[in-house]
Amino acid sequence: MLRLVLPKGSLESQTLELFAAADLQVKRSSSVDYRATIEDPRVDEVRILRPQEIPLYIAEGVFDLGITGRDWIEETGAEVVSLARLGYSKVTADPVRLVLAVDAGSSIEGPEDLPDGARVSTEYPQLTERWLIDHGVKADVRLSYGATEAKVPEIADAIVELTETGRALRAAGLRIIATVLESHTELIANPAARADPEKSHAMDQLRTLLLGALDARGRVLVKLNVGEANLERVIAVLPSMKSPTVSKLFGDGGYAVESVVLKSAINILIPELVDRGASDILELPLSKIVTR
Repeated sequence: MLRLVLPKGSLESQTLELFAAADLQVKRSSSVDYRATIEDPRVDEVRILRPQEIPLYIAEGVFDLGITGRDWIEETGAEVVSLARLGYSKVTADPVRLVLAVDAGSSIEGPEDLPDGARVSTEYPQLTERWLIDHGVKADVRLSYGATEAKVPEIADAIVELTETGRALRAAGLRIIATVLESHTELIANPAARADPEKSHAMDQLRTLLLGALDARGRVLVKLNVGEANLERVIAVLPSMKSPTVSKLFGDGGYAVESVVLKSAINILIPELVDRGASDILELPLSKIVTR
């Protein structure tokens, strides 16, 4: 039914991990194969291509559904439908930033300080030129094919580059002076395919699985037993998505309690639960969380 395209390169491993966690395992003959399959009746075809190309292929109807970055959607100006923001980037779960950077010793403090004709090197020439014009700057924007940070100051006066932490730019002797765009990974669709009821329903179901797998990251299920006398004390420190589930145990055994909590808090939480009278505590991993 759906023709799906996934990003190759820096987003590839994180994307494939997400699909595996969503029980949509992507299978291919080798790690360099551009064709793949997903054993799911909603997916007819899978390709793995550069994220720069994906927005245009989706807009043209070559594929129905795909994953790429907001940066490439803005750069290409492709007319696509955004179905979901997916909380992951190349390395972390944080969004990445497209930034304007200059030599660390430069007196330039913001885009308005760039002179007309300033040489700006970037892999995002269309987006960069539009943004600079919006800031009143008529720059000489030049397409970079990589190693963009190495071009200041001899080849370029400034660069527009993608960064997660800014560490690599600082190491190259550059200073960030403005954020052009905050980018994140997105699930996008072809407008005509999205208007098709059958395809649209399949898209929504895949989105539910992907978002459910993302929501489960960093969370665990905690189950415990507690006597009636200590129930309120345990509930008082037990976080939950809505409220903990409490069930009466057989006979006079007290109560069984379970809740979804952040993995990062579990080492503080479990000893506190014991101090408050909880017993038989289990910590269980989660695969998906779907809240509707």
